[in-house]
Amino acid sequence: MKKYGLIGYPLGHSFSRNFFNEKFQSENINAEYINFEIPTIEDFPKVISGNPDLAGLNVTIPYKEKVMSYLDKVDDVAASIGAVNVIRIEHVKGKVRLTGYNSDIIGFTRSIEPLLEPYHKKALILGTGGASKAIRQGCVELGLDTLFVSRNKHNDSTVTYEELTPQVMDEYKVIINCTPVGMYPLADKCPDIPYHLLTPQHLLYDLLYNPNTTLFMKKGADQGAIVKNGLEMLLLQAFASWDIWNG
Repeated sequence: MKKYGLIGYPLGHSFSRNFFNEKFQSENINAEYINFEIPTIEDFPKVISGNPDLAGLNVTIPYKEKVMSYLDKVDDVAASIGAVNVIRIEHVKGKVRLTGYNSDIIGFTRSIEPLLEPYHKKALILGTGGASKAIRQGCVELGLDTLFVSRNKHNDSTVTYEELTPQVMDEYKVIINCTPVGMYPLADKCPDIPYHLLTPQHLLYDLLYNPNTTLFMKKGADQGAIVKNGLEMLLLQAFASWDIWNG
């Protein structure tokens, strides 16, 4: 029996295990999907050595960047993004070969593209972690200029939440939450943006999907903005993961 799995910490919110195990059962695939909740990336080699039947892994917070140094190869897209969320595991002549990919960009672009209007020219990306890098690359492919928003100033391509002026909010009509703020069980939280400046021309996209409607989305909808969660993105990137593992 082949094994697939997910590494990250924590994994209580994970959608992937149920999705893939239901797929395996419904399609009579002799495989199982396991959550590997590791408190530190230094435990990653133990996951590989302790599970010789592993054929593929997904990677989630907070290891999308840290795992790259443990891989034998990273494909060009993942390398340009600087983050990996899919690992293909091959066993060749007794050796294990690990190759990293990024399917977040596929899921994101296909999910958000139908919602984009001609006036959606610029996007604010909330957060600067591994997921945000894939989202930025996706925005570039969709023709959107981007600006990162973080609690701390990093460089000229980043602003703080305090710097989200009325002018910035009017200029950047796509806002994408790449932070875990608002995820269950802390569903009463939301990113600290000036929601009163949102309009019906704004599009709020939350990578979170639990709860189904985050407070970030609710506050946007209250101002007439279009809102969407990350469930479709997750489904699309899961399909892409399966293709990568078995391609």
